[in-house]
Amino acid sequence: MNNTFKTVASSYISISELMLPSHTNFSGKIHGGYILSLLDQIAFACASKFSGNYCVTASVDTVNFLKPIEVGELVTMKASVNYVGKSSMIIGIRVEAENIQTGIVKHCNSSYFTMVAKDKQGNSVPVPGLIISNLKEVRRFCNCLKQIALKKERDLHEEIFDYSSIETIESLKKYNVSIELN
Repeated sequence: MNNTFKTVASSYISISELMLPSHTNFSGKIHGGYILSLLDQIAFACASKFSGNYCVTASVDTVNFLKPIEVGELVTMKASVNYVGKSSMIIGIRVEAENIQTGIVKHCNSSYFTMVAKDKQGNSVPVPGLIISNLKEVRRFCNCLKQIALKKERDLHEEIFDYSSIETIESLKKYNVSIELN
C-alpha cells in the first residue's frame, strides 16, 4: 500500500496561450479540437507532476464548452488533481479566456480527465494519497465520487438493458426518429 500523501496544491498546473488565426474553425472561433488537445496536455502534466510517473488518459469524462473563444484572446487553463484512486486520478481543468485589450475574463470550459499512472513497462502503478485542505477540495472530491458512481450505474444499465424489446422500440417513437428495422 502506498503511504505517501500529497496536497492538491502540489498538483497545480497553469498554462496560458494566445489564440491565433491558425487555431480557428470554419466559423472563425477557436476550434474545440484544438482546445481538447491543450486539455489533454495539461491533464497529462498535472497527473504526471502529482504521481511522479508517466500518465495516460483513461477517459475524458466531461468537456463542457460554455462560451466560444475568439482569436487574440489569452487562454489560461488551470488544472488540479480532484480525486485519486489506486493508480488513477481525476484531473479537473478550468479554461478561461481573457480579452487582453479590455481585461475581461470569461469562463469558457470545464473538463474532467481520468488519468492512470504507468511504469516504464506500461503497468499501472500506485499514486500518492490526496491531502484535502479546504472545503472547495472536499466538494471537488465528493463530486468525483458522484461522477464515478454515475459511470458505474451507466455501465450496469448498458449490460442489463434490453434494446430489442417491443417496449423499447415503441418508446422510441416519441423521438425524432423513423424506425425501419430489417
